[in-house]
Amino acid sequence: MSALQGIRVLELAEQVSGEYCGKLLSDFGAEIIKIERPDGGSPTRYLGPVAEAGDDAERSGLFAYLNTNKHSVTLDLTSADGVQTLHKLLDKVDVVVADQRLDWLQAAGLEPEAVAARWPALVLCCITPFGLQETPAELAATDLTVFHSSGWGFHTPSAPDLSRPPLKGAGRFMASYEAALDAALCVVAALCERQTSQQGQLIDISMQAVLVTRTDYVMGQMVAGDMPVSDERTAFDLAGPAAIYATADGFVYIWMSAPAHWQALGTLLGNPEWMNDFPGDWLEKGCTPERVEVVRGHLATWLAGEEKAAISAAAQKLGLIMVPVNNAGDLQACEQFIYRQYFAEVEHPRLGKLVHPTVPYRMSETPASIHSPAPLLGQHTATTLAALAGGEQ
Repeated sequence: MSALQGIRVLELAEQVSGEYCGKLLSDFGAEIIKIERPDGGSPTRYLGPVAEAGDDAERSGLFAYLNTNKHSVTLDLTSADGVQTLHKLLDKVDVVVADQRLDWLQAAGLEPEAVAARWPALVLCCITPFGLQETPAELAATDLTVFHSSGWGFHTPSAPDLSRPPLKGAGRFMASYEAALDAALCVVAALCERQTSQQGQLIDISMQAVLVTRTDYVMGQMVAGDMPVSDERTAFDLAGPAAIYATADGFVYIWMSAPAHWQALGTLLGNPEWMNDFPGDWLEKGCTPERVEVVRGHLATWLAGEEKAAISAAAQKLGLIMVPVNNAGDLQACEQFIYRQYFAEVEHPRLGKLVHPTVPYRMSETPASIHSPAPLLGQHTATTLAALAGGEQ
């Protein structure tokens, strides 16, 4: 049995945030009815990476990943008939996941007040860059602008070159993925609460607010009064020799902040003489730019001749925080991921055999699973609308 078996979700999503939220719910057993435009479907169908050949709407690897286990229904929501059909579908679902702006919801008759009045048991989850009450200036937001408005740009990179701008952060859609995770958790919490109250809820997810909650302990120390509050990028520089270093076959990341890390490094290197010039507690009490530069120079020279996986494993056994920087091929060959069955093979009717990541957590009784590939555009329109016309619950 799946954790969310028996839950029906209407997905009004055309971006990564809403589609990933729907995917999290569908992979745990919820039935997802994805509404798409008749003229081309969701815009994510055209985002890369894309296959070299095939139908334009069925070539996106990103769409294929975000939409496993879903049903695709095409509806023209710019027409009165389309909106009327949408409202009939709302009579039969438990949850709506939308990543549309407030004006779009209003045009479809789905402003929160109207939903609460007509469908009081419905859970309406809205994911937008700054929340439903966005200002005009915020309407042009993207994952990139949300990322930087959250403060995360201060971290990219650590130990920044102040003459250069911040980097964009990891991946293309960090804000969307993080917001989708929070949204899915809130949906499940609202469904649990509904078992008692019989009432739905409005869940208003701000992508920016979600990323603010992800800021690390430097921000926490400022809020707690343990560090002076500053808007300078250097305030988030944790100093120390932590960095990404090149190896013979790729890269590793090293983090050092305590005497135990320094001792472990010495053991790993065979206690070279140059380390004798540093006091054992220098990372805590004497971390100067000059010392950091010396250590980084020695580490860069040494690591250039090492293999990333082997040296990281040796470092971890000694208690030194070192990890390989893996590419997609490395991850699929990772023994831990293989053992945990983290990847699943999916046969897509247009793209062929695909390998999808699943979820980084295992539920023993109700595990997540991918039982069907992302749908073709409008694949389930006829069957879904026929069931609706027949009064099927």
